Amino acid sequence: MADEMVLRAQRFINLTYNNGAALGISKLAEDGRTGWPVMYALTRALQYEMGITSLSDSFGPTTLSTLQSKYPKLDDSTVPSANFCRVLQSALYCKGYDGGEIDGIYNGRVKDAVAKLKANMGVDTVYAGSSLEPKVVKGLLNMDAYVTVGNGSEEIRSIQQWLNRRYVGRRDFYLIPCDGHHSRDVAKSMLFAIQYELGMADGTANGVFGPGTQSGLKNHTVAVGTTGTWASLFTAAMILNKRNVPFGNFTGDVKTGVESFQSFAKLPVTGVGDFQTWASLLVSYGDQTRKGTACDGVTRITPARAQALKDAGYKYIGRYLSNPSSTSLPEKQIQPGELATIKQYGLRCFPIYQTWSRSADYFSYPQGCVDATNAIEWAQIHGFKPGTIIYFAVDYDAQDGEITEYVLKHFRGIYRTVGENSAYGVGVYGPRNVCQRVSDAGYASAGFVSDMSSGFSGNLGYPLPTNWAFDQIATIKVGSGDGAIEIDNNIASGRDTGQGDFDPGVPVDSDLDVDFDKATYRAAALKDVQAYLTSIGVPETGGEGWTADDDWVTYDVISTTEAFNNVMNADWLFTNLARALKLRKALIQAPVLWELRKLNPLDALADEAVKAGLKDDCSTGWGQIFAWVTIAARNYCMDQGIIHGTPLTGSDTRAVWDNLQEPEYNIPSVAYLTIYNAHQLGIARPSLATGQADTQKLLARYNGTGDKAEKYGRELIGLYNVLENYNKLSRAQ
Repeated sequence: MADEMVLRAQRFINLTYNNGAALGISKLAEDGRTGWPVMYALTRALQYEMGITSLSDSFGPTTLSTLQSKYPKLDDSTVPSANFCRVLQSALYCKGYDGGEIDGIYNGRVKDAVAKLKANMGVDTVYAGSSLEPKVVKGLLNMDAYVTVGNGSEEIRSIQQWLNRRYVGRRDFYLIPCDGHHSRDVAKSMLFAIQYELGMADGTANGVFGPGTQSGLKNHTVAVGTTGTWASLFTAAMILNKRNVPFGNFTGDVKTGVESFQSFAKLPVTGVGDFQTWASLLVSYGDQTRKGTACDGVTRITPARAQALKDAGYKYIGRYLSNPSSTSLPEKQIQPGELATIKQYGLRCFPIYQTWSRSADYFSYPQGCVDATNAIEWAQIHGFKPGTIIYFAVDYDAQDGEITEYVLKHFRGIYRTVGENSAYGVGVYGPRNVCQRVSDAGYASAGFVSDMSSGFSGNLGYPLPTNWAFDQIATIKVGSGDGAIEIDNNIASGRDTGQGDFDPGVPVDSDLDVDFDKATYRAAALKDVQAYLTSIGVPETGGEGWTADDDWVTYDVISTTEAFNNVMNADWLFTNLARALKLRKALIQAPVLWELRKLNPLDALADEAVKAGLKDDCSTGWGQIFAWVTIAARNYCMDQGIIHGTPLTGSDTRAVWDNLQEPEYNIPSVAYLTIYNAHQLGIARPSLATGQADTQKLLARYNGTGDKAEKYGRELIGLYNVLENYNKLSRAQ
């Protein structure tokens, strides 16, 4: 929502610093909305008013030290100029406080606003009165909130205010938000607080969980009866990790909460705040000397290494299903005979799937589907049994917005593909926030947490995920000689115990369809599709004929090129289905391309009738399928164990029809209908070896039975052959 006073602040910046380009101040959008661009501009304006020549968006050490030396306390008698005051007034408005008309006067309204700001920050007893101190100004010129926002916790807010109040006087402690939410800044402020209480001097305290901090904490165990600052810090750490305990003294209720946390984190259940408990509360990896019973690595498990791991107390080994690079880490992928060795030594294996997965742009719904299909293939090749959880990797510091925009969509594709095309489960590997959010969305049953990356924003300020299975805390070496191996040491929760027995596995099938080589063949394929369709009376646009209901219509909704482009744009989905079902993707492409090209105005009218409740069902979507047919086809495939899911009934007709509007549901339904049609025809299930005669029968059956269906089959077999020709060329690349 636009705010009139924020709008006036934006105009003040634009008018006063209209040569702002030279100062690095971009012209602001005058939309009355606060945000980082406004704060950056105000920061630069403040620097300019103080005489700093090299301006920056950052309110850094130079800005703070200049403010401290020139204006240690800003008020009506010390503010140096009207524009300097207007910068402060504008910042107050952008923070939601009454800045007093942006008139350059540090008046009573400004003083009241400043007093309220400092009270919200928790520093009103440290910085009494209505003056602005340098650290308060620094806190003013950012996007931190000092009131509870977004369902924030009042208890966490009181902790944030307590930290600000107690430590703002220390040199390197800066005001943290008081918004009721744990965060990276709050997590770091807790480490500073611990270091200050351990007696570290300014300049030595650095907010890092280093040897000095760890050594000091080993001498500060807290237990029932502990009061004062150490008890407050410990209970604060518990609350920030979403444990329900009172803030303050270490009481019996706190002890109960500690025991629950220790049990959850697989720490010794002592009921006291010992070093390991402190460590697990303060940093994601906790005490890195803890002995884990799980590990993962990129090195083959030989008999000697298996024995070394077993002797070191390991039970569960994470290994990679595939390796996208043939030169880097040659033993990263599970090697032939390796799982037999793991089984022989009484160990268990949990599989990991990772290709790139190290930047946001890798993740998408289509890529999730592709990854899932590849993971299923490799899991079957290696012999992993049904029920195995496969951990799909998010191997970078995904920001919260990136999780929403990319990662969740990616895992939706994984979840749908794995759930429909296998009996495997889905796990997620990544930072805490990634694991929790993917699991909360219902797309993963277990998390493999990359807690070793303690600096990740997705780990700092986030508790251990509720469904964690493995917690990766340190890279170590185990064994000696032939048994020496470097591993990532993991704590196991027991939620997933991997697999200790394996099927013989299936051979690698080199004849499966691959992605269409668009760069080489797309133009030629389109030209041949156009030529073939024209030869049977379907020109690039238009064309006339009879519908299935004996209506004479003109096919003028979509051109051949548009239909072809749609099929090419969804190539990942056709390839995915063909590989999962072990059939030729042209068998799915041909009817979809044909039905898209043959769309007519009557199809749209039928769709509208269903939407309006005038009809119960009609052929719809890319493949022009009825919902009742889809239900029959999917149920048949479920009965045969080809796909997995909950059987559908007639009461699901409208929900299925709605789902058919999505190509991601419609196109798989085309594939399942083709398999069902083979059953209805009494011929073999379509495979990579299905011949021309059966292929034509299947294409004909897609349009029903009778003369029109036979004609449909004759027309589509030619289109199938054109598409299969280019798919074959792509496979040969």
